[in-house]
Amino acid sequence: MGSFATPLSGLTAAQNQLQSVSNNLANIDTDGFKDQTLTFSDIFSQAGATNGSGDPLQTGSGVTVSSTDSNFTEGNLNATGTASNMALSGNGFFVTQGTGGLNDYTRSGDFATNNAGQLVTPNGEMLLGYPAVGGVVNTAAALGPLQVGSLTSPAVASSTIGITANLDSQAAVGATASSSLSIYDSLGASHALSVSYTKTAANTWDYTVTVPSADIAGGTGTTTTVGSGTLNFSNAGLLSSISNAVPISIPTLADGAASPLTLTGPFGPAANPTITQTASASATSATTTDGIASGTLASYSVEADGTIQGTFSSGNTLALGQVAVASFANVQGLTNVGNNNYQPTAASGSSVIGLAGTGGRATIVGGSVEQSNVNIATEFAKLIVAQQAYSANAKSVTAFNQESQATLAMLQ
Repeated sequence: MGSFATPLSGLTAAQNQLQSVSNNLANIDTDGFKDQTLTFSDIFSQAGATNGSGDPLQTGSGVTVSSTDSNFTEGNLNATGTASNMALSGNGFFVTQGTGGLNDYTRSGDFATNNAGQLVTPNGEMLLGYPAVGGVVNTAAALGPLQVGSLTSPAVASSTIGITANLDSQAAVGATASSSLSIYDSLGASHALSVSYTKTAANTWDYTVTVPSADIAGGTGTTTTVGSGTLNFSNAGLLSSISNAVPISIPTLADGAASPLTLTGPFGPAANPTITQTASASATSATTTDGIASGTLASYSVEADGTIQGTFSSGNTLALGQVAVASFANVQGLTNVGNNNYQPTAASGSSVIGLAGTGGRATIVGGSVEQSNVNIATEFAKLIVAQQAYSANAKSVTAFNQESQATLAMLQ
């Protein structure tokens, strides 16, 4: 019966090879899939005798699978244009977590969003990363789900305003001009701020800053003055000084926002003023404010370091979080648990989790997925070899069977 064991081991090895090749070909379109290759080793019986020169006499006893190696070479990156999709360019794995709380590791970046606005795999596992608060990522915090849906950006109250304008030097005394801009309070409400200029003498203009009285708690009349001063220009038309300046301060607002709202500006620093007086029509060319209204998330994108940048309806851009990337000392020691996921073992070592692009970890390509790295030509070549090996071992079994039948016939 020992004669049958040898070709039977060959049949088993060839069958395993066929199964491996079939699995590779079946996953040729599976995002993030890594080609697997079987490695075989021979089996020899222990030497029971030696020849005349003292060399051991051994007989081959067949073949066995010694290892299954995964080819972690990067697959082609396919641009999908889907914001939630990501691909790793280099070494590393995404970190995901299922309902059981156990972390899995995957190269497949075909993520989507669930009904809670979290990034998840097609199997519902949550993509993990570092959270962001107020647009600032805390990389020292524990890993958690990444939120990219149903978000709002906080309002930022205006504190600095700027006006770029020219006042007509040829205007008669008593001539007027104006500038207007929007500012925001701590609740994100917009308020119209108006600046009126009146020429009082050559190279001299008074200005008055007003807001609608309806915006102020207990306000009366149409507008309320919240700042004023006198602009003094040189003979060259440059702002030389501001006299009698009353800082811009808006009292208690009617909507209950934090107040008073104190503003610096609006004519730039003394060394580089933004208002001039030249022989051209009075006009305002630009206005600025550092305030921002609250807004809802309009879109997001993933940067190379894994930072998820969200763009809000207010025009504000804030970091929503940062995708974590894991690396291992020996990737061949990882166990494939299905669904494109891997688990660490003692052979692989524990995961080392950090930021993309650091510590030898991959960078992230947003709006793309990594395709399978299976080479169809190579797999068909292995398939032919496995078929031939299976056929040859099957013939060996047939030959041993015929020999056994002939031997039994001789004994009858």
